[in-house]
Amino acid sequence: MSMPITASRTAITGEQVSLRRNSFPQPTICYEGEVLDRLLTSIKREIATARNSDIPLPEKLWFKQQFSVGVNEVTRVLERMPPIPANERSLLSLKLHSTRLQVILRASDCHPWLLTKHLESLANSKKVPVVFVKDKKRGSLRLGELVKLKTAIAIGVKDKGNQFNQFISTEILHTFE
Repeated sequence: MSMPITASRTAITGEQVSLRRNSFPQPTICYEGEVLDRLLTSIKREIATARNSDIPLPEKLWFKQQFSVGVNEVTRVLERMPPIPANERSLLSLKLHSTRLQVILRASDCHPWLLTKHLESLANSKKVPVVFVKDKKRGSLRLGELVKLKTAIAIGVKDKGNQFNQFISTEILHTFE
């Protein structure tokens, strides 16, 4: 077991690169402080907008269609996702396959960290970016607020091709490019 070693970190975006033994550096985004506050506020606003513009469904059912909540559910969806090469990421190939995750939001205050250790490598194998939410000891509380729960250690955003997914692409995923 080797712990990640932080090689560099930028203060503006909160982006960091972690290096693991016998692996190439993989980019990881870590939001904290004022940048995290702005991101979570804009995500809440976009969730409310998308919820109002979609077909009227009960709130729990709508959240279930848009998000995978919890370490077990995110792991289950990741394991069932077939890997899609970058050159085949078309709308048709997304429709042919089962549910895909667009991004995983993970609280960095999870203890013991072994509960979520597997998510990063599994997400990397399926080409799903992982975004760490770092807020002292409140990261899981902040993520829980997004999906109207008390706490959430991990949230997977399902790729449905809707307005909310476009927001995630422009606001979060542009830093992975």
